[in-house]
Amino acid sequence: MGDVVDVLGRRGGSATFGDLRALVSAHEIRKALAEGSIQRVAKGVYALPKAPSALTAARSHGGVVSYLSAAEYWGMDVVTRPSLPHVTLAPKKVRRRTGRPCVMHWAEVAVDGEVTTPIQTVLDCLRSLPLAEGLAVADSALHQRLVDHDDLLAAAGKRRGPHRRRLKELVLLADGRSESVLESALRAILIEAGIDGFVPQWVVRDASFSGRLDLGHPGLRIALEADGFEHHGTRQALVKDCRRHVALSVRGWRLLRFSWEDIMYDPEWVVEAVTKAMGLPTLTNQFLQVA
Repeated sequence: MGDVVDVLGRRGGSATFGDLRALVSAHEIRKALAEGSIQRVAKGVYALPKAPSALTAARSHGGVVSYLSAAEYWGMDVVTRPSLPHVTLAPKKVRRRTGRPCVMHWAEVAVDGEVTTPIQTVLDCLRSLPLAEGLAVADSALHQRLVDHDDLLAAAGKRRGPHRRRLKELVLLADGRSESVLESALRAILIEAGIDGFVPQWVVRDASFSGRLDLGHPGLRIALEADGFEHHGTRQALVKDCRRHVALSVRGWRLLRFSWEDIMYDPEWVVEAVTKAMGLPTLTNQFLQVA
C-alpha cells in the first residue's frame, strides 16, 4: 500500500476511488481527507488541492480533456489560456452536478488516455476558435511535429456535417513554419483581409548577411515582424535589432514591425499599414466566420 498523496501525484493529481483503492487502504484515504491533504471533487473522484485543473475536471465529470485545455496538455502554444478547463463527454452523457467547473462539450472524439489526441485537438480548436487563435494552435502543433499535415487533412476529410469543407480549408491554411502565436495571429489577419504573397520565416541571405523574417514578401521585399516584448527587452537585443534592421534596409527590404497590442487589438490598423506598404488600395478587413 502506498501513500495517498504520492499515488495521486503519480496519477496526475487526481484519481477515481477504484483506482486509488487498488493502491492505498480505505483508512489512508479517510485519513488524508480528514487532514485536508486530498479533496473529494466529485462522487468517487479524489484530487490533490493543487491538482491540474483540466485533468481533475475531466475525471470529476467522467469525460476527457479537450479543446484549448488539450492543446495546453500536449504543449501546443495558445494565444489565450482558457479561463476554465474544457471537457468533452460522450453524447447524451449527463454532466455531474458536483463536478469541477468547466466548459462542457458533447461528442464522439478520438482520445489518447484521458485527453483528446493531438489531431482531434487541433481540429476542434480550428473549428471552434477565431482564425487567429485556431491557426496558432495548428501552426504550433505542426511546428513541433505533434501532428502531420497530411494526417490532419485526412482526418478533416473524414469529418461529417455541413462544416466539413470549411474545416479542410482551415487545415490548408496551417503552416508549421510559423514560430510563435503572434506570428500566426499576424498571418491570420492577412488571410482574413485577402492579402497574399507573404511567406512565413522567409530567409534573406547573401555573402555577408543571413536573416529570417517572420513574414516576407519576396516580390515586393516587404518584411513583417511580430514583436513580443520578451525577445526585445534588453540593451543587447536592441543593438542586435538595430543592426538587423539596417542590414535589411540596405538590401532593399522595408520592415514593418507590429507589437502584440497592434496584432491582437487593432488588426484593422495592421491591414491598413500593410496595404499602404504594398501600394494597394485600402482593403476592408472581412473576418472569416469560423464555425
